[in-house]
Amino acid sequence: MQNSSELTETKSGIVNWLVIVAALGYFVDIYDLVLFNVVKRESLEFIRDLHGLDINIKDTGIFLFNCQMAGMLIGGILWGVWGDKKGRISVLFGSIMLYSIANIVNAFTFDITSYAIVRVIAGIGLAGELGAGITLVAETMHKEKRGYGTMIIVTFGALGAVLAGLVGTEGHIVAEFLTANTGYTFQNWQVVYLIGGFLGILLLILRVGAFESGMFKSMQHHQVSKGDFFALFKTAENRSKYLYCILIGLPIWYIIGVLVSLSQDVFGKELGIDGIVNGKAVMFAYIGLSVGDLISGLLSQMLRSRRKVVFLYLIFTSLLVLYFIFGAHGITASQYYFVCFLLGLASGYWAIFVTIASEQFGTNIRSTVTNTVPNFVRGAVLPITMGFASLSGLTSNLTSALVIGGICIGLAWYATYKVKETFAKDLNYFETM
Repeated sequence: MQNSSELTETKSGIVNWLVIVAALGYFVDIYDLVLFNVVKRESLEFIRDLHGLDINIKDTGIFLFNCQMAGMLIGGILWGVWGDKKGRISVLFGSIMLYSIANIVNAFTFDITSYAIVRVIAGIGLAGELGAGITLVAETMHKEKRGYGTMIIVTFGALGAVLAGLVGTEGHIVAEFLTANTGYTFQNWQVVYLIGGFLGILLLILRVGAFESGMFKSMQHHQVSKGDFFALFKTAENRSKYLYCILIGLPIWYIIGVLVSLSQDVFGKELGIDGIVNGKAVMFAYIGLSVGDLISGLLSQMLRSRRKVVFLYLIFTSLLVLYFIFGAHGITASQYYFVCFLLGLASGYWAIFVTIASEQFGTNIRSTVTNTVPNFVRGAVLPITMGFASLSGLTSNLTSALVIGGICIGLAWYATYKVKETFAKDLNYFETM
């Protein structure tokens, strides 16, 4: 570990603007991340009817979602390395430009092959937004206060999922307006993609004037290895530290990817609850996530600890998972949505989790870590859901959910115990690779 040159203190007003543009970026990022699940059935049914295809909507939807997740895994590495080599600001501009263009193109994509390609490209673009924003804010704000910055980014950003849900159900109003004024018949799902694309372009314009991290600029004057992803695996200490950062986030995507996302197809039926709509379950969960991230961020500042807050949230998550599996039988649909809100609330430590990852490593590898860790956790939803499906074939869905949840929460608990506390840590140093 090497100290970098002294960093000139940044004016708080400029820092606040960086927090705002990063928060708006993550808002659009989450909107785009969720929108496919909101409109996939409608868009695939349109393509099927347009060409008279015989396609399985569910399987095709899973395939396209996996394409997007594959893009995010690739993008996490690409943008992370780029951010360490070329700068954090360039990632903020490049990522939002890529996924904005991809969404606009997606609105006029009418075959499955093109749809898959566009979702990969969109996934690559989506992967850079959160990591670049968190890295930039963490390196720019005062070490005692940066938790507030990351809290604002994730708290506001999570509400993008709520907008995606609302636009997904009310997009026909905009579609009718566009059709009346252009003569082209717009579908609801096309409007959802177009809004995401143009929101991104608007944000791109707002970002003009955002400045680069002083720590990154300082690093440019030193001969150190920058953005070497594979260097993370060269020493046992870095391997373990990196793995622990990933494991801490597993319960969040277990909650979202299994319990909430399968509400309509699996758990509503298992729990004897009629009328569950997946979009509403996801919306309430993300509202909970937003509130949870606000509370966890404030608690972290009050307790002056990241780890203590994660432990508290893991306890809350464990209790709610147990209630969901053993105590939610026969509740009403409204009560079920409230449980989804609570599940989101309990897993609302995403801001703390990403901040922990950002604070674990030096300036020369920080962007790589902060971009790849959350995207690898998002990608972990694939083995988590595959494990759930495989185990469900051997036992009941609820038992499978209990086992998979126990594994995810147990690994997160162990990883949190093993990582070092990073509250108010000085980030102005280089990692020895």
